[in-house]
Amino acid sequence: MKRILSIFLCLLAAFLLFWGCSREMEREINLFMGTAGDNGQVSPGAAVPFGMVYLCPDSDPPGHAGYDYAVDKIRGISINRIDGVGCSGAGGNLSIRPALPKEDLRIVKGTETAVPGYYSAHLNNGVKVELSTTGTVGAERYTFPAGKIPTLSVDFSSTFARGKDAVQYGYEITSDRTIQGYVSSRNVCKKGWYKIHYYIHFSRPFIVRNDTGHSAIFEFEAAADPVEIRVGLAPLNASDAELQVKKASALSFEAIRTQATRLWDKQLGVLSVKGGTQDQRTLFHTLLYRSCLTPHQVTSASGAYRGTDGQTYPAEGFTYYSSWSTWDTFRTKFPLFTLLYPSRMRDFCESMLRIYRTGKEDWVSDFECTPSVRTEHMTVILLDAWMKGIRDIRLAEYYPEIKQEALARITRSASADYTLESILDLWAVSKLAGIVGEEEDAKTFAAQAESLFRNTWGEEFMDIAPNYWVVQDKGIYEGTRWQYRWALPQYLTVMEEMHGRETLLDELECFFSNHLYNQGNEPDIHVPFLFNRLGAPGKTQDIVRNLLTEEGIHRYGTHGEFPKPYYGKTFKNEPEGFIPEMDDDDGTMSAWYVWASMGLYPMVVGSDVYELSSPIFDEVVISLENGKKIIIEAKGRKSPADVIRRICWNGKEIKDYQITHNQLAEGGRLVFEYGCH
Repeated sequence: MKRILSIFLCLLAAFLLFWGCSREMEREINLFMGTAGDNGQVSPGAAVPFGMVYLCPDSDPPGHAGYDYAVDKIRGISINRIDGVGCSGAGGNLSIRPALPKEDLRIVKGTETAVPGYYSAHLNNGVKVELSTTGTVGAERYTFPAGKIPTLSVDFSSTFARGKDAVQYGYEITSDRTIQGYVSSRNVCKKGWYKIHYYIHFSRPFIVRNDTGHSAIFEFEAAADPVEIRVGLAPLNASDAELQVKKASALSFEAIRTQATRLWDKQLGVLSVKGGTQDQRTLFHTLLYRSCLTPHQVTSASGAYRGTDGQTYPAEGFTYYSSWSTWDTFRTKFPLFTLLYPSRMRDFCESMLRIYRTGKEDWVSDFECTPSVRTEHMTVILLDAWMKGIRDIRLAEYYPEIKQEALARITRSASADYTLESILDLWAVSKLAGIVGEEEDAKTFAAQAESLFRNTWGEEFMDIAPNYWVVQDKGIYEGTRWQYRWALPQYLTVMEEMHGRETLLDELECFFSNHLYNQGNEPDIHVPFLFNRLGAPGKTQDIVRNLLTEEGIHRYGTHGEFPKPYYGKTFKNEPEGFIPEMDDDDGTMSAWYVWASMGLYPMVVGSDVYELSSPIFDEVVISLENGKKIIIEAKGRKSPADVIRRICWNGKEIKDYQITHNQLAEGGRLVFEYGCH
């Protein structure tokens, strides 16, 4: 009896510990941050880490990710989306309304709840909506008022993409509880297509009241219990989607919600912080969450995946992922995964390599199996992962395709910003060639990259002219020549050789003092850390701290210079969470915040080095997959504006404001000391 009681008490203690940790995590995550208007373009919907399903109400008119906190009217509740990727977004499929098609349907603001893996709200017609997911199965629960006939309108043709040719679909009502079909829809900016297969199971029998060929109304007998729906998604066929639903059939809605909570607790629990303000801690955990929504796990139940050529391939020895925005995410998000989640990052890398074999475009293909965006700079991600210890990837096998893409880059003519991006890829391929033993290629690509950089930077960026502050000058995309002139920190020593360190330092100070920096777009988000390399680390600390915590002047949005500069915080714990026009870009900006607030930053992606600056917290603990911990500590700091006096790693002083990934991977204590000498 004592043994049974002891076991019971241990289980109870474990449950209470888990429940307490979950409640604490939920208190420090605000999923409504960045969901209002064009201030992040993100959603508070129900998702799990890297899952295909992302359930959320879609506002009317819709935001970029469907939802807009400032709009209470909704079109319905759809099954998928990508956060912060511009244009009209992608996803928005299988929209369900707990109402008739033309009935005015609104969220009762003040009733919404959103925590990782769960969303709920009351609607103006008295219906309570609850959403959760397993990643491949969406769980929707609709509780109707007593006496009201439960009615659900399903739009099988819904999509965020615009235009008459934006969507193709097919569905079959297979019983009085089930529907199966597919949706094929345009991706972001109408570039490429994705196709999802689905299987829908209703908890109660329905009567079909109206089937138009693109939508239908389903009516249920009035009853006290809610109408629950399970929507399974699969990359290859509806049978796999049905299998996913059947696997989840034993789980109640509450069990699915609890499972989702546990997945997020595990995902986010690798980082913990002490100190800072409540808002700073909430932003930190919220933006770590937003970094972990994509790419999507799209390996079928049978262990296969759909390639970018439309063919089916076995996923042997790895899990295949899709949903890429690597034009932006290469800068911050994937380096963060390499540090925090190396096992999963290995599968991300293997998935990228497969794309080189099945067909790789700058924008995505016509044969995606989940909403996706762009695939540029995957070579940089692969190099970065390799340099930081992820070696179980077959670079040599796929090197011929990587080389072919690099050769195509050389032959293209484009604007100066595109040339800089091509140089970045050539630089990365030169390093990859050396890794796989192709020494001649390594020398050739390295020489071509540096020569192209010297010519381009010297002609287009070195000598500052009055039009450098103009957005899209000479065709530069979403930026100025001031911002793009710093785009390749890989060649900072070449810039110093050509222009002089003191000149660069003076111009960099001019860049920030005249508010020419743009945190609202990616090309220059690494630039605050250049001061470290130019001998002025105190400037890096001051600028990064201000971007993380203080109000400031923002002259530029994504698309141009504001008519009147915006003054305010860059990141805020509120629905207008980012500066105007600042997309989160699939977690890129979120990961920037996570890095910078820890006092680390991967300025040169593709190297094994991190820049060091002041963390905003008193302590950060990173629990590594290898069982070791990194403890980052701010010691002796009296004011947030205090400048670092000394940095020590495991008791040994660091004088160059850099630390390598391999050092961190061994675990230890990184101490930032402040105060008098």
